[in-house]
Formats: sequence, C-alpha cells, structure tokens
Amino acid sequence: MKATEKKPTEKKKTDLEERLSRSAEAKKALIAKFRAKPTVSDPAFVDRAARRAAELQAVREARAAAKEAAKQAKVEVQQAVQQVELDDEDAEVAAKRAERKARKAAAKA
Repeated sequence: MKATEKKPTEKKKTDLEERLSRSAEAKKALIAKFRAKPTVSDPAFVDRAARRAAELQAVREARAAAKEAAKQAKVEVQQAVQQVELDDEDAEVAAKRAERKARKAAAKA
C-alpha cells in the first residue's frame, strides 16, 4: 500500500465522521435560524410617536373648538328665545294698556 492511500476501514471512519460533522453543522444552522436576533430599533419610531401625538393633540383641539362652538350656539339660541318671549310679553302688556285706555276713553265720552 502506498502512503497516500487509506485502509478501507479508515476511509469508512472518515466518511462517517464527515457525515456526522455535516449533520451537526446542519442542526446548528437550524437552531441558529430560530434564535432571537438582536433587534434594530427604528430611528423613525420617535418621529412617528411625536407625529401621532401632534395629530392627536390637533384632533383634541378641533373637538374642543367644535364643542365650544356648539355651546355658544346653544347659548345664543336660548338668548334669542328669551328675547322673543320678552317681546311677546311687552306686546301683550301694550295691548292690555291700549285696551284699558280705549275703555277709559269710552267711559269718559
């Protein structure tokens, strides 16, 4: 036998060892695939959070303004109703006075 040639049993051993090492490497690769990877934080996350907070604040301000406008409109309507009622009362009082004046004038004449 030459020095470079291996015995058949040694060749089988190396083939087995090679297969076992490849199998171990494949298992390691599978496990590495499922390991937790270090996360990379999104630099735009803070910008998105600030933008979302600004949008939320704008919506809140718009709702508050709408609520205030509705409240003001309600107050104006109530004032208008009160004014109409006062005008009606004044008209009734004026009609009664005119009627009394007419009766007194008729009684004097």
